[in-house]
Amino acid sequence: GSMSSSKPFTRFWEWGKNIICVGRNYAEHAEEMKSTLPTEPLFFLKPSSAYVREGSPIIRPAYCTNLHHEVELGVVIGKRTQSVHQEVAMNQVAGYALCLDMTARDIQEECKRKGLPWTLAKGFNTSCPVSNFVPKEKVPDPHQLKIWLKVNGELRQEGDTSNMIFSIPYIISYISGIISLEEGDIILTGTPKGVSAVEENDEIEAGIQGVLSMRFRVAQ
Repeated sequence: GSMSSSKPFTRFWEWGKNIICVGRNYAEHAEEMKSTLPTEPLFFLKPSSAYVREGSPIIRPAYCTNLHHEVELGVVIGKRTQSVHQEVAMNQVAGYALCLDMTARDIQEECKRKGLPWTLAKGFNTSCPVSNFVPKEKVPDPHQLKIWLKVNGELRQEGDTSNMIFSIPYIISYISGIISLEEGDIILTGTPKGVSAVEENDEIEAGIQGVLSMRFRVAQ
């Protein structure tokens, strides 16, 4: 049936609770990070306070000297989902959004070395720039999308969602077996290769080809 939410999905970032991020879901990005390929999805959380919308800047935290962009397709959950089978997992999707997983790379590398959680590297304010909501009907196949990112007009990332290691239904099934997903939650499905540093006053532009684009300035 249709998803009758009491709250509008067009503004899911105002009320959705969870931002769940899948790491290493594109082989070439795992390779550029010198990471092994996962056998199960690797995921981590950002607080909902990480959301930032076009018109506001991405703020590089004071403790970070190497802020990286990671462009990702976000999958917005449309109804409460717990331990769903991957065959029917797409029924739980309300739509999509483009997100950036902004990463304090220097801090992340330190955390990895020390075996510490990544929260400082991944969860700071403005670490999840988010586009407008795209209803599911507008995306016939989320595994056939081109996502891209430019810094100051120069193309840095370009990837095809057909190259994901774990498919969207697999990810939804896997995560929902561990964390119950709620309406308005979003899953960031990983970034293609080409991550790089941004500096104060850089302009980031990112898009889903033929669907939407967004722009953010970086501030200190």
